[in-house]
Order: sequence, then structure tokens, then C-alpha cells
Amino acid sequence: MLTSDLDYELPPELIAQEPPATRAQARLLVLPRTEGTWAHRRITDLPQYVRPGDLLILNDTRVFPARLQGTWADTPGAVEFLLIEPLAASEAVESVGATKPPAGSETWLCMCGSGRRVRPGLHARFAGGRVTGEIREARGGGRVVACLTAVRPLAELLEEHGQVPVPPYIRRTHDDGRGGLDRTRYQTVFARERGAVAAPTAGLHFTPELLAQLAAQGVPHAFVTLHVGPGTFQPVQVDQLDDHRMESERYTITMATAEAIAACRARGGRVVAVGSTSVRTLETVAARHGGAIVAGSGRSELFIRPPYTFQAVDAILTNFHLPRSTLLAMMAAFVGRERLLAAYREAVQQEYRFFSYGDAMLLA
Repeated sequence: MLTSDLDYELPPELIAQEPPATRAQARLLVLPRTEGTWAHRRITDLPQYVRPGDLLILNDTRVFPARLQGTWADTPGAVEFLLIEPLAASEAVESVGATKPPAGSETWLCMCGSGRRVRPGLHARFAGGRVTGEIREARGGGRVVACLTAVRPLAELLEEHGQVPVPPYIRRTHDDGRGGLDRTRYQTVFARERGAVAAPTAGLHFTPELLAQLAAQGVPHAFVTLHVGPGTFQPVQVDQLDDHRMESERYTITMATAEAIAACRARGGRVVAVGSTSVRTLETVAARHGGAIVAGSGRSELFIRPPYTFQAVDAILTNFHLPRSTLLAMMAAFVGRERLLAAYREAVQQEYRFFSYGDAMLLA
């Protein structure tokens, strides 16, 4: 399939810049998976479209303030680190110019934004000098391995001085990511496992009340963890989808979740994945275990695109995705490209809100 096959026209004004006033206020476009037309609803109508015995799968990753802005130690030039994930010190190549990491330091894979050529041995200062970073390895594509040293636990200083790394298509100036709107709303109500640099946005629509209502209706929920990385923002740069390579992301499935999915299957219920990250986690594990969902941790590099046979997921609740994106390819694999793009054209005509803070679709 060509990447251009996943293109559609989207007026810029439909890209949501802020969340709705309340989480469950979002609109919901319900699209039957194989036949029938769509319906226009609200997230609060979701209980009408699930059945007793179904199981919701939610991604409980927690977004952390992963963006640090500072200056180089040897020049006044600005530098930004986006912390992606911690590494063992042994995962950094011993590069010429890099010194031995100080005791208590942490080694991180980061994206580095700077106007200068980045090389091992460069030092940066953040949070008024409370955090320093030394480049130990340049991996290309803006990625570096950095040794971070902090005067207090790094996690504490990130909470105080880091910024929430909202997507680049959110271009507000009145919220700097340190507090207020994005700290509270670019996070699901069930987030608990710290490690993501992007929210599993379909989960943003849920409230404790809606989850309780679904559970009372006989639709329980279970959690997976997939720490969303910056690759979720990266556009597909190749003409052929088959040539695109996904960035790997860390996942965990607990025994409780594996058992909940097995029980759902046994009673004839549907597995309803909330968000593309839940889909990718379940399908990654199913592909590795003959269709079964087993407990464990690993990394997912699975790129779901047409044609693809789903083994673990029966329905998907998702937001509206960027043109030419891997997420749009996943949904096209689930319901068919033409069917999906027709629904997107309807959503544009009806002025749905798109992307992270936007409205939702139920594919079932």
C-alpha cells in the first residue's frame, strides 16, 4: 500500500488545541466494522454499544514531564532534551571525549534539539544548573544517549522543571507544560505506570463514573502498559508503507489482565481495546504466542497495516488520526481503507475535533 493511500483533507481549524470542558463531553462516531452506516453519538453513549461480558482494555501508562530546556555549558546556545527512556549505563557506547559517569547519575535515551552539531563530551545545563547532561553517544536522527546528573532525585526535578511534551500540532502559548491544563488533562484518570512521553489519547475520554457505569453493566476493564514514545508523532517518510519501520516501545501485560482476557473469551465476550497502544500491545503478544495473551514484558515494533489479521482485538475505541500515519494504517486494517476514509470525510463534514484532544470513533 502507498502512504498516499492514507491521505485525507483536514481543515486546520478542526485540530483540537484544547481538551473539551469535561472528559466525557467528546463526540463519538460509531462505525460498524463490516457493514451498515455510521452513527453520531457522545462518549456517554458508549454503554449502549458494548455488551455484558465484553472487556475494556486500557493503557495505564503515565505521561511524565519529559522535556527539559536549558543551555550548553560552554556557550549561551539553547538546547532541549526530550527524555525517552532510561538505559543501563552499559547500553551507552564508550565514545571519545566522554568521561566516566558520576555516581548517582542516570543514563537516558533522549531527543536533542540544538542549533549546533551534537557530539560526545558536550555538556548541557537545565533547571538553573540543578540538572546537567553529558552527551555520551550520538545515534542519529536527533537521538542521543546522555548521562544526567541531578542535585536531587531526577524524577522530582522533572516534576518541578520539566514540561509535558504535548504533540507538535498543539500550538498554544498560554500553557507552558509546567502546570495547569496539560498537566491535568493530557493524562488519563487511570494513569499509574510512569514512562510515556505521549498520552494514550483514546483513554482521555474516560471518567471514573463512566468506568463504574460500564462495570455495573457487566463490562469490566483491565490494564496493559505500553510506554508511548515520540515515534507516535513521526510521519511516515517513505512512499511504500512496507518500507516504514516502527520505533520499539516497552510494554507489560500482568497475569491479572491475561486471565481477564481468557475469561472474556470463555464467556463469549469481546475484547474492546481503548486506543491504538492497547491494540498494538495485545496484537504483539498474540503474534508471539499463537494468538494467546500471556503475561510478560517486552518491546513492540509491530506495524499493523492492511492486510492484517487481528488475533486479539474485536473492537477499538480510538481518536481521529493524522493523515499518512501508522495509526491511520492500523484502523484501515481493522475496518478497510475505503470504509475508514469515508467515515473520516463524514467527520470532517460534521466538524468533529481531531487528534489528541479531539473526539473519538468506535470501530465495532
